[in-house]
Amino acid sequence: MVRQSLRNAKPATTTTTTTTTTTAKTAVTAVKVDKTVSAKVAVNGRVKTEKVETKKTTVSKRKAASTDAAAADHGDPDHVCAVKDEDDDDVDEKVKKPAAKKRKTKGDDNMPLAARTAVTSLKRAMFIGAHVSGAGGVQNSIQNAANIGANSFAVFLKSQRKWQSPPLAADTKKEFHALLKQHGYDAAQHILPHGSYLVNLAQADQAKADQAYDNFLDDLKRCEALGIQLYNFHPGSTGGAPMDAAVSRIAAQLNRSHKATKSVITVIENMCGSGNVVGSRFEELRDIISLVDDKSRVGVCIDTCHAFAAGYDLSSPKAFAETMAHFDDIVGIEYLKAFHLNDSKAPFGSHRDLHANIGTGFLGLRAFHNIMNHAPFENLPMVLETPIDEKGPDGKSVENRQIWADEIKLLESLIGMDADTPEFAAKEAELQARGAAERDKIQDQVDKKAEKDAKKGSKAKPKAKAAPKKRTKKEETDDDDDDEDSD
Repeated sequence: MVRQSLRNAKPATTTTTTTTTTTAKTAVTAVKVDKTVSAKVAVNGRVKTEKVETKKTTVSKRKAASTDAAAADHGDPDHVCAVKDEDDDDVDEKVKKPAAKKRKTKGDDNMPLAARTAVTSLKRAMFIGAHVSGAGGVQNSIQNAANIGANSFAVFLKSQRKWQSPPLAADTKKEFHALLKQHGYDAAQHILPHGSYLVNLAQADQAKADQAYDNFLDDLKRCEALGIQLYNFHPGSTGGAPMDAAVSRIAAQLNRSHKATKSVITVIENMCGSGNVVGSRFEELRDIISLVDDKSRVGVCIDTCHAFAAGYDLSSPKAFAETMAHFDDIVGIEYLKAFHLNDSKAPFGSHRDLHANIGTGFLGLRAFHNIMNHAPFENLPMVLETPIDEKGPDGKSVENRQIWADEIKLLESLIGMDADTPEFAAKEAELQARGAAERDKIQDQVDKKAEKDAKKGSKAKPKAKAAPKKRTKKEETDDDDDDEDSD
């Protein structure tokens, strides 16, 4: 049984081509000359051939290494997040990404794609949105959210690919607050910033732990400057250490950050259960919370894809009710502060974090109907992290934010809908057909891995020890007896 309504809960390797005359050195642009090639260069209207050095910068390597390190830290090589940070304004200007690799947006970035639904017009007060871009400044996330008809949203408060970022500018804060007022968003209730994937609060190495904490605390201070009360983060990885030790380290870092700030609620995201990741079991979330001194400053965000992949079913009314009752028994429904709404490309209990569009994955549309019609979830921010990348006519990746706009309307349409109607069945079948090929592909991968693991397991069985050879009487001497005594 749900113990109380949440409304009454306590706040509880890019390559850059430069000429041989480039000699500038910075802390992040150490370079190595790979080769020299001939290139035609326009000089004063004439074309002349010059030798040009192709250099590899360590910046792109560092970014890749940072991302790889984060994946290793979190122990989640399958993690596929639909949202990518675009705020690279403070990257060394000498290091440019190839234009061909830049991600584009379908249509005008500032074009409204859907009108926001008045929450008061819905049968339940469900605040649905998506993780939008804050490129060019976090204040831009507000217009980006409004453009897709979002009533809640998530955003990275700074680049999530770097350990350090410039401080929040006074003009940014001023514009953020002005746009909040203009669009009518409640920053304290319905904005859910996402922490950097680099941060692992379970880190045992002291230097790395301090680095993670500094990044984490910086985000909390940004939240307070912007009037944001909820802050979502991945708990981290054990790094191979015992789970209880990792849990203790996470709680200690939360306690430390709470003392250094005043109001932000640190919201722990549940994980899918791959590798050494902390937080895939409700018991691990409970154990972290139990060690937090100020219980009003901690909560949980349930990611539906992560929950399903970790073995918590939401796909049928019965399974959903059992999972939520289990969550309430173990963690406590009063700690539930937010949702990430994602279908799953991977099957139940696969421990693979592969987000799918709503209704197209193994969770299916009924899972989201269950969520949209559960009264205790009213007033919580519900954030889409579903894929929106498409291939453009030129083969390049294009972001189609219309997908989010349409999914928000789809989810809103489920509120109060009878799931036993032909209308629901038709929509459910349409979405399942759309995702069938991807589900079959991932299911095949999962099946092959299970078969491979089973074969490895059978080969790993210890062989029976051979019986010791019997000594002949001729071999039994006093010397042998002496050797045995001395062993």
